[in-house]
Parts: sequence; structure tokens; C-alpha cells
Amino acid sequence: MTLTLPPESQLQAPATWRTVDLISDLHLQASEASTFNVWQRYMSHTPADAVLILGDLFEVWVGDDAVAQSPFLQSCAKVLKSTGQRLYLGLMHGNRDFLIGESFVQDCHAHLLSDPTLLRFGRASWLLSHGDALCLADVSYQQFRNQVRTPEWRSEFLNQPLAKRQAVARGIRNESEARKRAGTDTGSREMYADADTTLSQSWLKKACAPILIHGHTHQPADHVLIGDVAGQPHARWVLSDWDAGAQPARAQVLRLFENGQHQRIDVV
Repeated sequence: MTLTLPPESQLQAPATWRTVDLISDLHLQASEASTFNVWQRYMSHTPADAVLILGDLFEVWVGDDAVAQSPFLQSCAKVLKSTGQRLYLGLMHGNRDFLIGESFVQDCHAHLLSDPTLLRFGRASWLLSHGDALCLADVSYQQFRNQVRTPEWRSEFLNQPLAKRQAVARGIRNESEARKRAGTDTGSREMYADADTTLSQSWLKKACAPILIHGHTHQPADHVLIGDVAGQPHARWVLSDWDAGAQPARAQVLRLFENGQHQRIDVV
């Protein structure tokens, strides 16, 4: 996969910004109120100048028209809108919610981020991605991704009745729960193939950025990669998923500072 970064895929932080928060993989759904409550509280109180959500905010998204029939999605939209009215709010598509449309994003006073997006903030730059496109070892998923990300597939799916789309969503959710029940980890934590190192380095080189930040894999860590940009080693920082009902609970924010430093903050 080649990487090009047109101007619309670059986010230049204003000089007034002091901190930027990054989160991903909250998988919000009506059946998991505890995660929603933690997220709502965080969004209402974060001191950051910007919150960038790097995909999979929702467990599944079948179209913007579903909001009108879902009190839960309406509550989520209310939280987003309130946040978007007081700070910069960026939303990036994930593998679960790639059908979020411009109408929903605009209604929430948010900005749709390209995948990837180059963030220029303070003294540094970071390449931001959901991360699923980097997981080349998951061959079956990459084939599925290539199919459903086409305009033709998207149009055909969204033109189906909402009830049919919701039935598909229930099937996806049931498959996800089955994978969790089959897992051996105590937190029933769904794991994904890791990001390909060679492709990650290629993206960084082409973007002239030293650090890649992504989610999707649910394996939060800071990785040092071979190679450098202007003498600074390549690195890959992975965001945590959120599950306030797990033992132990997971709800972590990666906060970037204007001086190039970063901090992982647990909000639960």
C-alpha cells in the first residue's frame, strides 16, 4: 500500500494549542453503559485543546439515519456536540464505524479526519491512523476491507432498509461476542493482528514523521522501530481500547504536549 498525504490529510495545530488528547476503540454500545459513562465524564472535563478519536468510537455503525431511532446514539451525539462546541474534535473512521457520514460529523461540530492524518503540533509531528490498514497478517480482513471501502459497496449497503442493516450489525456483534467467549484472557479482550513493521516504517518515511500513533490492535505499547527522521528514531505508539466493565477496567488517553512529550492517562 502506498501512502500519499494531500493537504486535506494534514492537521496543523494552531499556536494556541497546548495539549492534544488521542483515544480510540471505545466500541460504544447501549449494552455497556459503564464505558459510555466514563467516556461522557472524560469528554466533559478534559482540559485538552483538541480530542482526536482514531476510529471505532462505536461498536458498529449502519448509517447516520440510525441516530433518529436510537436514544443511545442520540446520547452519544449530544456528548460529541457538547465537546465539539468548546474544543477541536476530530473523528477518524475505524473498521467498525467506517460508515459514519459527513452529516453526523457536522451535526456534532466535529471534523472528519483522513486515515492517515499528519498532525503538526508544537515542535513535533505525528502520523495518525486507526491502524487496521497496517495489519497485513490478517489476510481475510484485508480482503474484506478492500471490498467494503469501495464507494459502490458503501452506496449499495446504505441504500438497504435500516432494519436490514441493523440485522447485519447484530450478526457482526454476535460474531464479536463469540470471539470474546472463545478467548483465553481474563478480560475477554479481543485481540487483532499487529501492525506490520515494514509498512509502518514506510508510512513514516513517506510522511517525514518520526512517530506513528494508531489504535485497532488493542495492544497499547510504545515501540521503537529501526530508522529515523532527522535523527529522531522511528516509533509506533499504540492506543488502548476502552472497557470500563473489564477487570481491570480500561480507559486510557494518550495526551500530547506542545513540547513533544506525551503521557498515558487512565481515566477510570
